[in-house]
Amino acid sequence: MNATTIAQASFTATRRDMLLGGSAALAVAALPKMAPAATAEKATEEGNSIMSYITTEDGTEIFYKDWGPRDAQPIVFHHGWPLSADDWDNQMMFFLGQGFRVIAHDRRGHGRSTQTDTGNEMDTYAADVAALAEKLDLKGAIHVGHSTGGGEVVHYVARSKPGRVSKAVIIGAVPPIMVKSEKNPGGLPIEVFDGFRAALVANRAQFFRDVPAGPFYGFNRPGAQVSEGVIQNWWRQGMMGGAKAHYDCIKAFSETDFTEDLKKIDLPVLVMHGDDDQIVPYADSAPLSVKLLKNSTLKTYAGLPHGMCTTHPDVINADLLAFFKSSS
Repeated sequence: MNATTIAQASFTATRRDMLLGGSAALAVAALPKMAPAATAEKATEEGNSIMSYITTEDGTEIFYKDWGPRDAQPIVFHHGWPLSADDWDNQMMFFLGQGFRVIAHDRRGHGRSTQTDTGNEMDTYAADVAALAEKLDLKGAIHVGHSTGGGEVVHYVARSKPGRVSKAVIIGAVPPIMVKSEKNPGGLPIEVFDGFRAALVANRAQFFRDVPAGPFYGFNRPGAQVSEGVIQNWWRQGMMGGAKAHYDCIKAFSETDFTEDLKKIDLPVLVMHGDDDQIVPYADSAPLSVKLLKNSTLKTYAGLPHGMCTTHPDVINADLLAFFKSSS
């Protein structure tokens, strides 16, 4: 089934059918102006934990987690729209146990970071990542991104300073580009994303319930093992972020063209994608990205959904670990 067929089947009946047929994928719009570098860091005590932030020159506070030995191999996780660093809890705990240093941040406008009304586009997202890498002095890091986070990884890695990155992984990721056009005939029609914007403005709370309850984790498939906790955790993360930033990011994840970024990357890249992904249709994403990358491996997961890092963590974590430890 191609992307247009998926869109027609999922988004033409009613608004609710539209929502359940293909939720907001996760990407970022490339705008020309880069964000300034981070200039400060703060830590605030909340109970017995320490919450860390960097503060950029435009006043945006970026929340991040940084666990494990500071001299260990760093892995940086990039979440999807409209979630937060918490979406990587399973992977963070697993790879911490494997001896890695694990880091994840809340993208600006998401989670515990500032609810920005500007800068909600890929150039600024990538600049924020660069500022975090600079502040933590990350060297030889592995960057892992899911959905919109995959776009963020590609945009950052293509611009990263030499020595900062050793490998990258994109999972269910939006590159090369999602929206349908003459150059991308297999993409999803712009009307799909217009529907996302309308649904977010009309009732963001309900929209953010329908997405995880339906297509994101494949819970709308016959025989699916539905987890109410997973649905509520997705909703919790989404509602922590800012409505304006989430609205802007719909244009970001749907219209960003990562083609040139992909061509620039010569580091090893693992591309992972479920072939039952109802959010970022497989045929118009992973195989096309692999063709543009110089040094990549494609792993396709039969029957797995967009949120397979959560529904099948044992499978995904094992394949990630093998790639991290490989010489290529």
